[in-house]
Amino acid sequence: MSVTELLRTNALSWLKADGTDSDVVLTSRIRLARNLRQLPFPNRADFNQLAAVQSELDKVLPDIQQTIGQPMERVDMERLTALQREVLIDKQLISDNLVKNPQHRVAYIAQDCCTSIMVNEEDHLRIQCMTAGLDLDLPMRMASRIDDLVESKLDIAFDEKMGYLTSCPTNLGTGLRAVVLLHLPGLVFTRNVGSIINISPQLGLAVRPLFSDEKEQVGCLFQISNQLTLGFSEEELIENLKSAVTEIVAHERRARKALALYMKDRLEDEVWRAYGTLSYARQLSEKEVLELLSKVRLGIDLKLINEVSADCYTDIFISSRTSYLQNLAENENLSKNEIDRLRAQHVRKALLDHRTRLEEHP
Repeated sequence: MSVTELLRTNALSWLKADGTDSDVVLTSRIRLARNLRQLPFPNRADFNQLAAVQSELDKVLPDIQQTIGQPMERVDMERLTALQREVLIDKQLISDNLVKNPQHRVAYIAQDCCTSIMVNEEDHLRIQCMTAGLDLDLPMRMASRIDDLVESKLDIAFDEKMGYLTSCPTNLGTGLRAVVLLHLPGLVFTRNVGSIINISPQLGLAVRPLFSDEKEQVGCLFQISNQLTLGFSEEELIENLKSAVTEIVAHERRARKALALYMKDRLEDEVWRAYGTLSYARQLSEKEVLELLSKVRLGIDLKLINEVSADCYTDIFISSRTSYLQNLAENENLSKNEIDRLRAQHVRKALLDHRTRLEEHP
């Protein structure tokens, strides 16, 4: 997949609605932080040292591609515009930190977009693997295979007592960050999501909204991740997160069942109003789409809406982002009204395409 295709596609296999518990769990992600022993961390390195890290990792790229069984596009952050970098951030293929200082920062992105490797982010190397639904084992196996290969080729900074050495103390030890993205409209609507957020630090976890404005979270999307890495094995960290997510999934399903039982008329009305607005609106803001799309996805998962499949969520989630629309139009100077019109147009088309496909292949 070329860089142009990577920027223009709205198909992300790690967000498809075909994973385990995908009615609540949208995606699972594993990230490993690693550093080369002989060079300072990126925040202390000069350009020559950053270039040396980049050169060392470039040498290993062919072997990494062979390990994952597919080609990877080498994306140089310096060669992208600020808008193009934002598109990759919105697709969660790179992080904000990678593009703060784009010089000598690159990302290797797999053809299926499930694996990406960031070079010279906060650490020299950040291996990221993702999959749909609740499945931390699959991305962990892939990340470990890449990690094993890199360690066989390069001298990685490791201490017998402290584990893997990282730029941020909270990543010391395993260097592992496991993240699960949850859709929790039931808990948000019943106002129980706050208790989940409050109790999570006691379990060594962090829960935060994926999107929020000054007043509230947007779109009922929450990320839950491990807070600590030092003093625990990778298996312990993953099992702890799995256990917590499984419990949250059960709470969310109970909340949805209660809504369907005790507030059926209001729930159906809100779901269908959201579907109608997305189907016919001529102008939509980014926040509006996230809120309406959340209700439509809930309606699909509760089988209140049968006209489209849950995979429409993925297409609209990406194609409604402002950066994606500006890049697609090749114009980052579009007015807000122009962007909102373009967003509504893409949402209508996505829903129509999904209705058509479902009618042709029921």
